[in-house]
Amino acid sequence: MKQAVQVFYEGHVQGVGFRYTVRQIATGFDVAGFVCNLADGRVEMQASGDPEELDAFLKEIRESTLAGHITREIRNPLEPVPGFRGFTISS
Repeated sequence: MKQAVQVFYEGHVQGVGFRYTVRQIATGFDVAGFVCNLADGRVEMQASGDPEELDAFLKEIRESTLAGHITREIRNPLEPVPGFRGFTISS
């Protein structure tokens, strides 16, 4: 059974390669979704996958070089979108 989550990252998360790094991390996991900058300085990510895979992906982001840029992480559960594939950077 798939799960989906929306995560807002706050801190110094724009202009530091955050979206690119998240996309690179995603290539090591069976997850689908996107990451984008928001006008208010936060980064939004939506991702879906099997619960264990999704949890491992989110943990890897928190433990990566991005950790020093994140001051707050807000997670909201979403309904998975059937057939959603790939992980992209949105503008």
